[in-house]
Amino acid sequence: MDKFYAYTDRMKYIRRWQLMRSTREENIMEHSQSVAMLTHALVAIENGVFGGNVSAEKAVFYAIYHELSEVMTGDMPTPVKYFNNSIHGEYAKLESLAVEKIADTLPDEMKRQLYPFLQADKTSSEYRFVKAADKLSAYIKCLEELRSGNNEFTQAEKSLGIALADMKMRAVDYFFEHFIPAFSLTLDELEGL
Repeated sequence: MDKFYAYTDRMKYIRRWQLMRSTREENIMEHSQSVAMLTHALVAIENGVFGGNVSAEKAVFYAIYHELSEVMTGDMPTPVKYFNNSIHGEYAKLESLAVEKIADTLPDEMKRQLYPFLQADKTSSEYRFVKAADKLSAYIKCLEELRSGNNEFTQAEKSLGIALADMKMRAVDYFFEHFIPAFSLTLDELEGL
């Protein structure tokens, strides 16, 4: 019996933002879909607007599976995960082992196809776009919460905005200039009503 997709389906049960009060809960399955779409957008900007040469396929597949380990580890809150280098290093090892265990549930023929995306090359340019999209997804979540009157996300929004600017990625800057303003609009405003 092959269990890989049963494991991935459990992503919908892993809640994000556990240390913060949210007006709407978010799970890692919907977060991964958001990150995949944003990764694709950033790569499309990089390649289409700026003439880059980043593999959209590789980047999007990295994004789809970037939280897979959390099916076994849960979502470690950022302040805990990055408390110090020792904890972060050990947690990275734990994440890798969790992905290995889940990957081992695939038939060998499929594992050869999927494994390179499950254990992403974190030094690749494609993975850099996933990390930017991951932060961008979190930033958009902060905007949503702030728009709902939840000031719990004020500091996270500021920190993520700074972190995104510090990445010095022209595709991120372009996304902020052209797309982020629309996230403050109501549905009627989006529809032009």
